[in-house]
Amino acid sequence: MSDIKKVVLAYSGGLDTSVIVRWLQDEYKAEVVTFTADIGQGEEVEPARAKAEALGVKEIYIEDLREEFVRDYVFPMFRANTIYEGEYLLGTSIARPLIAKRLVEIANETGADAISHGATGKGNDQVRFELGAYALKPGVHVIAPWREWDLNSREKLMAYCETHNIPVDFSNKKKKSPYSMDANLLHISYEGGILEDPWAEAEADMWRWSVSPEEAPDQPTYLELTYRKGDIVAINGEEMSPATVLAYLNKVGGENGIGRLDIVENRFVGMKSRGCYETPGGTIMLPAHRAIESITLDREAAHLKDELMPRYAKLIYNGFWWSEERKLLQTLIDESQKYVNGEVRVKLYKGNVTIVGRRSEESLFDESIATFEDDAGSYNQKDAEGFIKLNALRMRIAASKGRKFD
Repeated sequence: MSDIKKVVLAYSGGLDTSVIVRWLQDEYKAEVVTFTADIGQGEEVEPARAKAEALGVKEIYIEDLREEFVRDYVFPMFRANTIYEGEYLLGTSIARPLIAKRLVEIANETGADAISHGATGKGNDQVRFELGAYALKPGVHVIAPWREWDLNSREKLMAYCETHNIPVDFSNKKKKSPYSMDANLLHISYEGGILEDPWAEAEADMWRWSVSPEEAPDQPTYLELTYRKGDIVAINGEEMSPATVLAYLNKVGGENGIGRLDIVENRFVGMKSRGCYETPGGTIMLPAHRAIESITLDREAAHLKDELMPRYAKLIYNGFWWSEERKLLQTLIDESQKYVNGEVRVKLYKGNVTIVGRRSEESLFDESIATFEDDAGSYNQKDAEGFIKLNALRMRIAASKGRKFD
């Protein structure tokens, strides 16, 4: 351990990472650099500075990464209409590549020998942090305390704090949530507690970002979303930055009971995990983006994207954002968005997102051809006869040879 002189720690200021600071100082005799990212978790991050200083940390990084997070990670992911296992909008997964990147960059800036994180040995985050770090700095040394120490419960962590005089001001004064929670501008997640029983319904007071659909307003809310190359650039005609777009959609979506999800997912490490998620903005963005694509994308381009999406989603979920294959897929996805421009009108009502309008100057929807009225010769219906017969040819041949399909 003596070769590790300085470690960059992803630091929240909470119980676990405060213990990790002292543990690294004691076990590795290393100087600790803390990095705290504001990616829209909705809590004050600046208090982490005072907590780190109280633990003897001299180099403290606290950074507002909200715009970068949405612009360079969330928006590119939504261009692909990404969803994992048919339900999960990857709110935790998509934040990890950015944090891993900054950990490596700060390690380079400070001359650190290692990076560290507070993810447990059971979860996906350890994989995501470390795959990203190794991709960006192949020789990096990673210290994962949860895989080394025996402080495997809150009680042991609290005892460690008491023994080592670690100031964790909320430990006695505030009620500890029974859930393990993670939040950023895209979502908030809940695991643990009663949720470890997949039959148990989540408690009503658990949810923080949204009202229940039953308590949502009795009148619908309408939004008009403006797209440019697949990204939302304005809402109701007002230009907004990426982070502002997502924050606004979270607020309005939460007020209308949008975005609650209760699932059992398959973790990359092999176990099943039950989690609850609130993703109001993302739950609006997904169908809205599909709506603008529905009139601007060629059929086969859209179908190809749909075929590739599950692979792309799995790459993000499993932590391969910085892989060659993800970058290749992203290039294809981004190229497909060249003509994805226009407006989508959505209706939010008691937990539901309904698309009620879409328009674009790039639209491939031709009313003169699609109409049920007189098309003035735009489409020759007799052309369909040969089209159908050619598509039926192989089946007609097989049937004429006596093959049965019933």
